[in-house]
Amino acid sequence: MTMPDDRLTALEIRAAEQEKIIEELSGQIAEQWKVIERMQRKLDALTDRFLALEEQAAPDVPITKPPHW
Repeated sequence: MTMPDDRLTALEIRAAEQEKIIEELSGQIAEQWKVIERMQRKLDALTDRFLALEEQAAPDVPITKPPHW
């Protein structure tokens, strides 16, 4: 009867190790998500800044038909 007991013990150990790894991965994903959100806010701010600078630098160009029309 030691064989089924050993097998059960091995399965319980494996399940506990997997649970620990899943918790660690979940924590890493949460940290990476925070980094992604921070980077997205920075990108949005830089995009807004770029568009504002582009509007200041570029004069309004009237839309006219090309000479061949």
